[in-house]
Amino acid sequence: MSNKTGTPSTSTDLRDGYTEQQQQHYRKYLQQLKNEFNERWCKKPNANINFSDLERVRTLGTGAFGRVVLLRHSKQQKFYAMKVLEKEKIIKMKQVEHTLYEKRILEAIRFPFTVSMELSFKDNSYIYFIMPFVPGGEMFTHLRRMGKFEEPLAKFYASQVVLALEYLHYTNLVYRDLKPENILIDKNGYLKITDFGFCKVLQGRTWTLCGTPEYLAPELILSKGYGFSVDWWSFGVLLFEMNAGYPPFYANEPMKTYEKIVAGKYRCPSSFNPDLRDIVRNTLQVDITKRFGVMRNGVMDFKNHKWFKGIEWEAILNCRWPPPYVPKCKHPGDSTNFERYDEEPMKPASYCRFESEFFDF
Repeated sequence: MSNKTGTPSTSTDLRDGYTEQQQQHYRKYLQQLKNEFNERWCKKPNANINFSDLERVRTLGTGAFGRVVLLRHSKQQKFYAMKVLEKEKIIKMKQVEHTLYEKRILEAIRFPFTVSMELSFKDNSYIYFIMPFVPGGEMFTHLRRMGKFEEPLAKFYASQVVLALEYLHYTNLVYRDLKPENILIDKNGYLKITDFGFCKVLQGRTWTLCGTPEYLAPELILSKGYGFSVDWWSFGVLLFEMNAGYPPFYANEPMKTYEKIVAGKYRCPSSFNPDLRDIVRNTLQVDITKRFGVMRNGVMDFKNHKWFKGIEWEAILNCRWPPPYVPKCKHPGDSTNFERYDEEPMKPASYCRFESEFFDF
């Protein structure tokens, strides 16, 4: 996939902001990506991997519905991450529709800063998503280790998230679970947004309450019906957390966290400069009509903001911007950037469980 937008521009133009002409050229590229997304959405993918050639190495992470496992291809010596979901847990948590959506979305999306799927299948007890292995680990791990990110690194990461959300929204996808735990860092230092369990195709508004408490938007909490605005609110929370080392809204109980979010009450650290304070204030805006990302100028409010001054958006898109931080990866299957977990055997049942619920999978 070519990431070139064909935009006639100079580095001076890019450093001083993003012109409307550049954005018009970029929209043509986004339209091309959307057309490709729609084509993949409507057809069954061809798998290039035989599951019998994959060997389990270790667990990379665990979650409410299962775990993520590192796999090695015995013949090609390539490495993959396999998300294993238990059918029973999906049923109990009433997440069947979300799981089916996640499968189709992962099969269809292709963007530099999102993961995509190589292969999916099911057995009597489990559902399996196989994706490329991203060896740099979670942003969450690096953020906790560093305490907070230096501003150039936060700006580098934020620019990729802006572009990723712009792509997802252009393809009518609302993500709904943006947080450091769902952002991976590749071997070159660039980002990959992962875990599309709450992502869905959106036409108009939706009312489902889902996401992570500290990152939920006010309109989502208040059950008002919402659209893409919730992702930009979550981006504001991420922006704050990357630069502060902690989220803007936090309490010991979720209900108290929700109260703070709905009131829009938070305090910026003294280390935040005026430009950072301004972009956070305009993104963590309770009034949707005044929130960056969803106003008349859309994503241009971010691309032309003073805090992003110096960022060359085209260079970021094409992964040509020198990363301020590159994780240590000694070899393609190096998993030392991921935490250690107890290994558990996967034992499929002797009969097909929940066959009708997962018939369309």
